[in-house]
Amino acid sequence: MEDWAQRELGAAELGDARLSRRLVRLLQRLGEQPGASIPAACCGAGETKAAYRLLSHEAVGWRDILGPHRLRSRQRMAGHGVVLCLQDTTELDFKGQQIEGLGRLSYEAQRGMYLHATYAVSVQREPLGVLEAWMWAREPKAAQAGALLESTRWVEGYERLSELAAELPDTRLVCVGDRESDMLALMIKARECEHAVDYLVRCQHNRVLGSKTRLWDEVAAQEPLGCIGFEMPAGRGRPARTVRQELRVQRVRLPDRQGGYIEASCLIASEIDPPAGATPVVWRLLTNRTVPMLDAAIELVDWYRARWEIELLFLTLKEGCRVEALQLGSIDRIERALALYLVVAWRIGALMRQGRTHPDCSAETVLTRDEWQGAWILAQKPPPAQVPTLRTALHMIARLGGFLGRKSDGEPGVKSLWIGLQRVTSWAQGMRFLRRYG
Repeated sequence: MEDWAQRELGAAELGDARLSRRLVRLLQRLGEQPGASIPAACCGAGETKAAYRLLSHEAVGWRDILGPHRLRSRQRMAGHGVVLCLQDTTELDFKGQQIEGLGRLSYEAQRGMYLHATYAVSVQREPLGVLEAWMWAREPKAAQAGALLESTRWVEGYERLSELAAELPDTRLVCVGDRESDMLALMIKARECEHAVDYLVRCQHNRVLGSKTRLWDEVAAQEPLGCIGFEMPAGRGRPARTVRQELRVQRVRLPDRQGGYIEASCLIASEIDPPAGATPVVWRLLTNRTVPMLDAAIELVDWYRARWEIELLFLTLKEGCRVEALQLGSIDRIERALALYLVVAWRIGALMRQGRTHPDCSAETVLTRDEWQGAWILAQKPPPAQVPTLRTALHMIARLGGFLGRKSDGEPGVKSLWIGLQRVTSWAQGMRFLRRYG
């Protein structure tokens, strides 16, 4: 089986074939030990020194590193009729480390940077790849006058997706964002691009309509199209629970502050009978798409719920790959390392979802024989004679990371997978060494 790191970054053109090989090798090492420091992930002083030289190479930009993965992502996207392109921003806090180029975060005393990513997933939530990754540090407040608005990244992200849509004529792209993306500039850009990409954003502003009524009041007054029910996972101090929502939709005309209007559909999904003490789950969504029937409204809610995948990407990046512990001296080096870790975090998320969307395919479609056999051996069980299904193998790997596998536990999450993967990849490394040296 072709190595995953070679498949994702093997086409990198860094001006030197040795640099390209070094890049693939470093990605492989970081993928094997995502939570380890760079010296701990590399094999020996020589490989560690080569890794630091690569991350310090001024002629290599983070876009050069991420470019081949973006190309592979586009190829995966071409196999789907609809692809959800999730945009979001996260804050990276380096906790007072002396790294050149960092800026303030939410508080002036914090030192760090921001990452705004565009993440492609299928409608079944299978991660297809990282398409963009803007990275920047804020200037001090006193020097911020005239600086580029951070919200520009959302509009630029949509513009890049429109360019990508021209390369994927058989795939419909949908730009999905949270409340931060509710801005007229994005909707105007979509209109200028003739809606080459659909947008689906969560409302932050209760806008005034032409009749002086408020947007949310106008939609809330409509008769419900019907209901949707789903399981909401636990998170942010909230237990997992079943949610049932009523769906209301209205086609509206939003003033564009340029003397015209933007045609859009507003969908409000309001929870019915939430548990006592629980905050009702209410989502107000805006889209350029028409929503003629209940099925179309349910589809939009399902697409918005898929936005959780980019939250998992950031969680894996911070807790699984521990990128906020990187000590690389400058923000340029941090950016090159983040480009690599984004690919690592994507792979962990993709493995988790592939176990759910393609549970019955062969484990060797994504794992080496040493990796899946290692999961059984480390659990002190004999490996099966036949290649197991992907779901079975991933369950065994996740058990090494703390997944219990009881009926009530559902499918393993990214955390148990990244811990288990570190153990089985260490085993696989040892097996390869034994074969090489007899």
